[in-house]
Amino acid sequence: VQLQASGGGTVQPGDSLRLSCVASSHTFRSYAVGWFRQAPGKERMFVAVVGVNDESVYNSDSVKGRFTISRDNAKRSAYLQMNSLQPEDAAVYYCAAAPRPITGPNWWQWSSEYRIWGQGTQVTVSS
Repeated sequence: VQLQASGGGTVQPGDSLRLSCVASSHTFRSYAVGWFRQAPGKERMFVAVVGVNDESVYNSDSVKGRFTISRDNAKRSAYLQMNSLQPEDAAVYYCAAAPRPITGPNWWQWSSEYRIWGQGTQVTVSS
């Protein structure tokens, strides 16, 4: 499976963006898909993950109910709807996939647990 992320752009504070992550294979349906972000000079940080049964987990500290992750297996896609964007949300956003359920000791928050990564899409939030 290969992933292609898209949907980034430059927006103003308070605006919304929807990121997409499209997979090359329908085996995508067997993978959990996570979104991470990395700002300049900072470590890659977990944002959210969606499991094979559409269950989801968020980094509540950073997204605080503003972001929604979802997936559409028929379209081999996962999405990150981002509302009320703030300057601190600016980063390169990456989608990643792992062939395991989102159960257990929070493995999904660690980037090293994901085998497959998309190329990243830039989100800039500026007034």
